[in-house]
Amino acid sequence: MMKKTTLSMCVSLLLCGLLLFACTPQAAAKPANTAEDGEAFVYPEGETDFAALRTPGSQEAAYTYQSFFLPAQDNGTQPYVGDTMPYYEDGTYYIYYLKEGGDSYNHSVYLTTTKDFVTYTEQDAVVLEASRSGGQDGWIGTGSVVKVKDVYYFFYTGHAGSDSYEYKEKIMVAKSDNLTSFEKVADWEIVPPTELGQKNDFRDPQAYYDAATDTITLTVTASQSNKARILKYSLSGDLSTVTYDGIIFTDPETFWNLECSDTFTIGGKYYLTYSGQDDTLWYAVSDTPYGPYSDPVRLDGKLFYAAKHADNGTDTYLIGWARRSESVSSTQEVSGWAGNLAVQKVVQNADGTLALAPVESILAQYKNRRELAFDGMSVSISSGSAYSYTELCTAYESFVLSGTIRFEKNGTFGLAFDYNGRADKYKTITLDPAADKLQLSFNEGDTLITETAAPIEPNTDYTFTYVQEGSVGIFCLDGIATLTVRLYGVSGRPVRLFVENNTVTISNLKQYTR
Repeated sequence: MMKKTTLSMCVSLLLCGLLLFACTPQAAAKPANTAEDGEAFVYPEGETDFAALRTPGSQEAAYTYQSFFLPAQDNGTQPYVGDTMPYYEDGTYYIYYLKEGGDSYNHSVYLTTTKDFVTYTEQDAVVLEASRSGGQDGWIGTGSVVKVKDVYYFFYTGHAGSDSYEYKEKIMVAKSDNLTSFEKVADWEIVPPTELGQKNDFRDPQAYYDAATDTITLTVTASQSNKARILKYSLSGDLSTVTYDGIIFTDPETFWNLECSDTFTIGGKYYLTYSGQDDTLWYAVSDTPYGPYSDPVRLDGKLFYAAKHADNGTDTYLIGWARRSESVSSTQEVSGWAGNLAVQKVVQNADGTLALAPVESILAQYKNRRELAFDGMSVSISSGSAYSYTELCTAYESFVLSGTIRFEKNGTFGLAFDYNGRADKYKTITLDPAADKLQLSFNEGDTLITETAAPIEPNTDYTFTYVQEGSVGIFCLDGIATLTVRLYGVSGRPVRLFVENNTVTISNLKQYTR
């Protein structure tokens, strides 16, 4: 597949541009006052100037993350958000997480709180620390918080710090009369049932309390014969009795473990979510609690990981982390463990399937309408086998881009982000109608980073919303597909529409910043 325009085309375009420049009176450019729809453009002061920040590292260091929360730096080093364990109470989301780096010892649990997913309050003190003297919880693994009467229980994974222990992982518990500090309960544990035939993979307890029966349901992820399972336990409210209820889900794929499983209900349906080990976020659906479940379906790509739900009584959200690169300068991978906190709203379709959508409170921050790189609000572009590009806007430090897309053929198209001024290094969010895929790729499409299913048809209007803060972005093809992306080194540079073997129109295009 050709990607480059021919030399003769480039020369012709250059000559035409020079003639036009020479024959047209030049005047100082003046910013437009209003958009085509009459809304005023705003040119806010105090924006970060990326002219001198051209490396990915210098840009990342300059970002101020709000919606995509990052822990504060510890002694000059940047910690990251690992697996999240959200809990909602009285208007506040308590988001516990395994902290990677900084002052965190072996993935100890820390806390940040929010009421709106826009501003966060970080607690400096550790909530639950891995044992510094070794032992069964020499490392802390993912868990969950549940309230039983006046007591909060924090079920968590005790991951042994050495191979000398019989069980590599056990389920352990801590308790509290508040939500900010927990005390470990000595000599309380759950070990893998004998029939699993293994003692290594047994983790990520998720707890649910039923006040009517004073019982806790606990789901646990495990492996049996290298096949991923999710187990169910019933506990008395005082934790004095523990009953193993068996396997409620066996993964039909090839995963050996399903991380951070969770269950919730919307509209009379029961949903099970999990992150396939080193893969993506999945869900399965049931008409009854705890199965039997349908075949699982992916919800996002590999960069939105370990998400669990929080329900405020009206809306349901999935809260996870946006994956980072091992090196911000890499153009080959986004594979690091832990990253920024990321939240998406869960939407139930009429047929019971799920979709993800932007969080309304996050979008509501973006009120400053920005001028686009072309006149009006619509742009069309056609191309044959070579990629064609047209500039849309600037990648500000934080912005929202929305519009309606319509295309005529099955060739690829999408957004291209300038990385270093070279087209062959563009980072692209690509729609591929022939493959029914939404993809993140680097190096002008040569290096696939992640993808998710996106079935779309020619000659149909599709609305999209894209929000980016710092290097984290979430592209939502509304009601169809969502893809979390990581784009280092693109701030202050152009965002372009690209097309290959297609004709594409974007209409009603708008860009806003905070």
